Amino acid sequence: MRNLLGKFGLMVLASAMALAQTAAYRAPRNAADGHADLSGIWQAMNSANWDLEDHSPHQGPTEILGAIAAQPPGQSVIVGGGAIPYKPEALAKKKANWENRRTTDPEAKCYMPGVPRGNYMPYPFQIIQSPLGVLFVYEFASANRLVNMGKPQEAGSDTWMGTNNGKWEGDTLVVDVTGLNGLAWLDRAGDFTSSDVHVVERFTRTDASHMNYEATIEDPKTFTKPWKIQMTLYKNVEKNAQLLEFKCVEFSEELLYGQFKKQPAK
Repeated sequence: MRNLLGKFGLMVLASAMALAQTAAYRAPRNAADGHADLSGIWQAMNSANWDLEDHSPHQGPTEILGAIAAQPPGQSVIVGGGAIPYKPEALAKKKANWENRRTTDPEAKCYMPGVPRGNYMPYPFQIIQSPLGVLFVYEFASANRLVNMGKPQEAGSDTWMGTNNGKWEGDTLVVDVTGLNGLAWLDRAGDFTSSDVHVVERFTRTDASHMNYEATIEDPKTFTKPWKIQMTLYKNVEKNAQLLEFKCVEFSEELLYGQFKKQPAK
């Protein structure tokens, strides 16, 4: 019994030391703007792109590809757990999206991923800092967005990646995203928002190769209250790390335009 208590005490001590080290971490400064250096190639290592909520393994949207298209299990990235707080009519739409996900998921059509989804798709993205803005470049569909670090700007029109205004709170980059067009999904499970959505993101380096990512999602047309997701992003530290091109439009042509093909003459 004493041995077990001793081991437990060591585990608690080790956890406390790890938390203290994380809290004490100070990211190196970026030469371009003097703030915490978030530059580099980052990637989420979870199954949030399949489903933000807790989910079991599931048959994919097509049985033809077998396990290749199957959905892996995953844990919720929603802070506090539980389900996304949909309004009843919005929940009905989410369920319809799920049933028709093979042909209606914007990812399948190679549309830009939107915010926050672009940060946890199974593809890397790169952050580049400058005194005037922070550039996010995504491998998927060559999507990108520039975070304005100057005087906040209002959205001139709705777009896939929104209007992004940023500020620093200590070593945390806070990005306020408005002007999203509401066409992007949040995951392959059919979770979605309207064009009234407002997203606030927080990026914080926790050590040399990890970054904490949070996004608070507010959309009174779709949800009963604001809710938040949280996850760890991992830095690609390989010597030859680089962002490659994944221009996927050519792979979506049959899905998008196959129905318009001319029928052969009888």
